[in-house]
Order: sequence, then structure tokens, then C-alpha cells
Amino acid sequence: MRVTAFARTICRCRAAGSLAAERMAPRKSGHTPRTSKTRQTYADGRPFDHIQYFQGKILLKPERFSSIERFQDLASLARRTAKSSDIDFIEDASAGQRPCVREIIFGDTPDFRLYNNGFILRRRTQYVDGFPVGDPEIVFKFRHTRWLNAAALDVRPRISGQFRIKFKEQVLPQNDRIGSYRMLYSHNCQFGISQTHEVDRFAMSTLTRVFPPLNALKHSKQERLSIVNEGIIEELLLRLGALDFGKGIVAKSSVSLWRTRGDHLPLVGEYSFQVKFDRRDDIPRRAKDRVKRFFLTLQRDARDWIALGTTKTGLVYRLKGNALRRHE
Repeated sequence: MRVTAFARTICRCRAAGSLAAERMAPRKSGHTPRTSKTRQTYADGRPFDHIQYFQGKILLKPERFSSIERFQDLASLARRTAKSSDIDFIEDASAGQRPCVREIIFGDTPDFRLYNNGFILRRRTQYVDGFPVGDPEIVFKFRHTRWLNAAALDVRPRISGQFRIKFKEQVLPQNDRIGSYRMLYSHNCQFGISQTHEVDRFAMSTLTRVFPPLNALKHSKQERLSIVNEGIIEELLLRLGALDFGKGIVAKSSVSLWRTRGDHLPLVGEYSFQVKFDRRDDIPRRAKDRVKRFFLTLQRDARDWIALGTTKTGLVYRLKGNALRRHE
């Protein structure tokens, strides 16, 4: 794919400011999409959500992260790559002190019906000094390799409280080789548990009421979700500084490790950076070229660190050797 094609893929940011994906507001949901040649809307007439985030993600070998110093080693490598790619690195005094700790669990049917149809449901809780803090966050997402398919799925929840919509375009290395990329589109909604008053959150009848697209997957009213592979994930996340690609395009970056809670089995590491678009103008050509150059160059520079072939969520679903129909 030529640079121009890659750039066009990165930059489908046609959303107006009034449709900002970060805006929090109580809204009704559960509508199916209606499309035409001239208009793309959900059934209630609301226009499709538009991509307003670009996220680069590179999975890393978990055995590399045996100490905080190893996190810093990867961070230093990324800084060197940025410098060699003519990208400024903005230091953050509040970043890089010690990892944030978050607990993550995934919910699904015993036959992984959600995941095999492109849906992911998870709960994330942050910990400080060993104790949970803040409001645990529910994330419901639909992922697809085509942006229009991802956009057409209305992810708005039927809750009385507030929620956020985040529509992301993600770039990852191809499954079989370093120095490459592939695209995945993630259409998310997220909200704090306090924003909904549902009592039995793992009952399928509850979930189909809150997330109407799941109705097509329900087999019975008595059906319940369970924690995927009984796996409780502990995430260690070290926030780094920001990458300045020029012309106002600045990406936050981080490095993380996922491991199972209890036995501390390391699953996978990840380096990621994310840009949010705050205007409808296209990203400048020079900034797009720098994004591509950095993403490809970092893969080559970090060759000995990289793990290919899946996503973090995919690894959790394969914890017990399960065969999955869906390959991301």
C-alpha cells in the first residue's frame, strides 16, 4: 500500500465538532442502522458515528517485562526511534514514575458467542496501593476490519446515565511479519457502573436490554454470561510522554503488560500511541507520513521484543487452548 493510501486510511475524520466522540450525554439507544446513497443514519435518524481516534498498537513478548527497568528500556527504544524518524518526544513529568494497576475481566457465553461475532464486553477497575478506586468501567465494543461495518452497528446503551462513544481506527502489524500493518476498527461505548442500576449484569436478558444488538445472539431468557476462561487480568500500564508528529498532531503513548491475577502468568505486553482528532480538517500530509514512518520503523527497531499473530483480547480467549472462529 502506498503512503497516500495509508494516509487516507488513517484520516477518515469527517465528524463535525457537534458529534465529538468524547461528548458525554444520556441518550436512548437500541436502533438498527438505515443506510442510503445520500445519508447514513441509525434508525432514530442520528448520523453514524465517525472515527475520531487513531491508535497504533504493537504487541510485545511478555517475558521481556520482568521489572520496571524493562518497561523503561522499551520506552527508551521508542524515544530513539522517534528521534531517528524526525518526531519530537514531549516528556511528561507525571508519567513514567510507576505503573498504573488495573483489573480487567471479559464476559461472554460459554461458546464465546459475543467474541465470535465481533463483540467484546469487559469491566475495568483501577487500583491504587492495592485498593480499587473510582467507578469501575464497563466497555462494550464492536470490532470489524471494515470501517463502515463498524460504524453501522449502534453501540449506544439503553441506560439513564451518561456514557461515551469512542470510534477508533487501530493499526497493528500483520499477523505474520514485522515491518507491516493492518487495520481494525473499534466502535466502543463506555460508562461507569454507577451510571446504570441493573442488578444482574451477567444475565443475557439484562445485557440485551442495555445493548440491543446482542438480541440476535440470545438463546434463552435464562442464559447468563461468565468470566471468559475464569481469567482475571492484571494490567500494569506505564504512561510515557507524547509523540509530536507536527501540525498539532500529538499522540499520547504508553507501554503495558497483561498478566493473570493470582499466578501472575504473563500474557502479553503492548506499546501503543493514540491521536484524537479535534477538528474535521484532514490530518496534514507530512504528519501522516511521520505516523507511518514511526510505526514501521519501531517494528524494525524493536524486532526482538515483538509478538505477532493476535490481539490482547484474543490471547485471553485462548487461555485454555480454545479454538475460535474469529481471527483478528
